[in-house]
Amino acid sequence: MTKTATLAASASDKRAALALTPVSRETEERLERYVALLVEWQAKTNLVAPSTLPHLWTRHIADSLQLLDLAPDAKIWVDFGSGGGFPGIVLACALADVPGAAIHLVERNAKKAAFLREALRVTGGAGTVHLKDIGDYVDSVDHAVDCVTARAVAPLHMLLGFAEPLVGKGAMALFLKGQDVESELTEATKYWKTEPQLHASRTGGDGWIVDIKTIGRRADASARRE
Repeated sequence: MTKTATLAASASDKRAALALTPVSRETEERLERYVALLVEWQAKTNLVAPSTLPHLWTRHIADSLQLLDLAPDAKIWVDFGSGGGFPGIVLACALADVPGAAIHLVERNAKKAAFLREALRVTGGAGTVHLKDIGDYVDSVDHAVDCVTARAVAPLHMLLGFAEPLVGKGAMALFLKGQDVESELTEATKYWKTEPQLHASRTGGDGWIVDIKTIGRRADASARRE
């Protein structure tokens, strides 16, 4: 694909994404700066699957933005394993002008954590990067949390183990999952008692959002932490 064709595809993808998940002009500008930075860093650090770059706006940006409608009152978010910034940086861009909003991005890979810090600097997003394992971060949390997120980080039963202390204190959890969501839910019932609600992704395909508001540990089993 030529550079001109690539730019045209990107512009078309962006229009499609923002039609699915509309944002303010200010947020759109922040997201544009984020996307430009991600493409620049992608050449030296693998942040997203290369095959998804032509559809970055729909595959990653819109996929992340849709969480906001499921937690409209949430201000303090924790994103487990933020990686390339989905959904954490996207949420930080969208909530940058909301008083009191903050996204805590938890990432144990130093290179990716450095990218996340630069993304927050460039975009002015409302966030803080924590270079820690997820379990260590959860054990150290001393602030209120409204919503916990994760995308392509770990199996659901492990995410529930990480999220349990925060959900027990009033947070909700929104986990982005793919076509194996049913098998992950089945596995999770071996360890946890919960009543998840599934939302089909607006971006189509086999994407799902697992919406969780309660997590109870089964007496005869416990989920392993990384």
